[in-house]
Amino acid sequence: MRLSSGFLLFAVCLAAHAHACPDWQAERARREIDALQAQLAQWDQSYHRQGLSPVADELYDQSRQRLEQWRGCFHLPPGKRDTPPGAAGPAVHPTAHTGLDKLPDAEAVRAWMKDREGLWVQPKVDGVAVTLVYRQGRLHQAISRGNGLSGQDWTASARKIPAIPGTLPVARDLVLQGELYWRLPNHVQARQGSLNARGTVAGLMARHQLGSTEAEGIGLFVWDWPQGPATQTERLDGLEALGFPDSKTYSQPVDDFSQAEHWRNHWYRHPLPFASDGIVLRQSRRPAAHGWQAQPPYWSVAWKYPHAQALAHVRKVSFKVGRTGRITPMLELTPVRLDDRQIKRVSLGSLQRWQALDIRPGDQVAISLAGLTIPRLDSVVWRSTEREPLPVPDPRRFHGLSCWQYGPGCESQFLARLRWLSGKQGLDLPHLGGGTWEKLVASGRIERLLDWLTLEEEELVTMAGFGPRSRARWLETVRLARQRPFEHWLKALGLPPAATTALDEPWSVLAGRTLETWQAMPGVGAERAIQLSAFFRDQEVQKLAETLRNAGIEGF
Repeated sequence: MRLSSGFLLFAVCLAAHAHACPDWQAERARREIDALQAQLAQWDQSYHRQGLSPVADELYDQSRQRLEQWRGCFHLPPGKRDTPPGAAGPAVHPTAHTGLDKLPDAEAVRAWMKDREGLWVQPKVDGVAVTLVYRQGRLHQAISRGNGLSGQDWTASARKIPAIPGTLPVARDLVLQGELYWRLPNHVQARQGSLNARGTVAGLMARHQLGSTEAEGIGLFVWDWPQGPATQTERLDGLEALGFPDSKTYSQPVDDFSQAEHWRNHWYRHPLPFASDGIVLRQSRRPAAHGWQAQPPYWSVAWKYPHAQALAHVRKVSFKVGRTGRITPMLELTPVRLDDRQIKRVSLGSLQRWQALDIRPGDQVAISLAGLTIPRLDSVVWRSTEREPLPVPDPRRFHGLSCWQYGPGCESQFLARLRWLSGKQGLDLPHLGGGTWEKLVASGRIERLLDWLTLEEEELVTMAGFGPRSRARWLETVRLARQRPFEHWLKALGLPPAATTALDEPWSVLAGRTLETWQAMPGVGAERAIQLSAFFRDQEVQKLAETLRNAGIEGF
């Protein structure tokens, strides 16, 4: 899961261009960096010692990149990647596990492939790495990756996994490196993600006892034969003859970038029997295995799939009060990319959710796309060391009959009322959107919901942004508003939904109805009757009705 990468510095340099440095003083920067370093160490320990994945692998990778980016921002030396205690284990690998560099984008892949020959591509199976040692054709030992040089002895559990042959068709000594994965028949990575498949296998292998049902759910993909034949073609044919056919099934020769890109897209969007998080590009020929080291080699790299989740830095938390008084917390983010979309903000949906998560500026959160289009918050990945106080609106102050005037605390709800009034749900006025309302409010010309009805052209002349064309359009818009039917005006003011037959009377009749009268109307239930009665009795609403009556609006 957690492979150190010599290529990381290159990726970090690219990330530094994509993510602005935090606006922190040196002391806070050091606290935040130390806290993130400690969080990463805790995740490492959970994974290597307990077989647990507290966060998704891609969030872990992005978190480690974020750490190095911050170090670069504040001119701190790169951190040393320590192996967690207990990760190495007592079992020594006959051949070191090299790991893989992760290329950040298509251009890096093109550059790596340039001038290389005999390239092959395989899915990057999302599982846990293992060494299998056979002596005279019999399984002798299974070793977890650990630190690449030594790991845990998994032999007892490995003997229970049907996917790992206990005996080979020929009596020979053999060392294989591969991936234990959780079986996911017809799994489409682009649609389903990794489903914590890696964590599932890691947790099972960390147990002292592996049940038969769990063992049957584990598959094996052999991705290397360190002491095998000289070329990839020979190695794949040999593995197939030894009883490991998947290696050949899911390996393809590639001559250029377009072919590599084709297989990456194909395996990302078509069914596979396992989760995969990218592709692996490897040269057919490589150095002798005795010279391999526990670090990424030059002859093989990974090109990962687009992130299903992005790690996002919270710059600001704001609270939007809607027309009905509903409070919606919004997270303003340092822009991140997901599936070729740039995400700058995300809604938390409700004040209650924000209160439960307590997200503050500086926190790091996981973002994904709902339905491939709508940004959504998945979780808080880790928290800032400083908990900045926020001006949180009091939900008791805001409701469907609050903020009919512009003023401190009512800015958001009042503007929402204006947008609703001119929108399709209300008067459906062309050329009158949020930007125009904000401009009018900022000019001081609008303090009450209907002040705009009496704006004269002479007043518009003195306002920035209202040239002759804009003024003419504005006067035409006001003329249209005055001609809108009474029912449209009721909706524009925010009348609670009601059956049309219940509104076939002028304002004076509607405002005179009692609660009992509303409840007796067809299509009006008890709860809606309370809302309608409260609307017509509200003093501010009555003042608005008087303004419309004086303006000659039909029905008032």
